[in-house]
Amino acid sequence: MLTHPAVIGPPAFLPVYRKPVRAGFPSPADDYLDAPIDLSRALIKNAPATFIMTVAGDSAIDAGIFDGSLITVDRSLRPRDGDPVVVDVNGERSVKIFRLVGGRSCLAFGNRRYPDYDPGPNADIEIFGVITNSVRRFRR
Repeated sequence: MLTHPAVIGPPAFLPVYRKPVRAGFPSPADDYLDAPIDLSRALIKNAPATFIMTVAGDSAIDAGIFDGSLITVDRSLRPRDGDPVVVDVNGERSVKIFRLVGGRSCLAFGNRRYPDYDPGPNADIEIFGVITNSVRRFRR
C-alpha cells in the first residue's frame, strides 16, 4: 500500500444545500443553497500530517468504513477511545478501532461478526494515525 501525504490544491468549491436531505419520508422540496464549500479543506485539517488511503476488506463496516472506501488518516492526532485508526501490527497495516479498557489501550475489529482481536503479547504495534473521514463510492 502506497501512502503519500495529502496535497491541497486550488479550491474546488461545490454548492451545498442548506436543508439536509431526508433518508426517510420526503419533505417539501427545499432548494435553498448555502455557501459553497471546498471538500479538501472541509475533510483535511492538517494537510502535512494527513494521508489518503483506500480500504480493502470488511473488518471496519460497523464504523462506517467499507471495502473500497477512501479514508483520510491524520498522523498528528492521538487516538481516543472508539476512534478508528490505521495501525501496523508486526509490519502489517490494517484498520482497527482504538479502545481503552480498564485504563489500558487495545485494538478491536470494527465488525461485530469478527472474533475479539488479540495480536498476542509480543506483537510489535504502532498506530500510524487516526482515521478522520471515510468517503464511500457508490458508482465507479
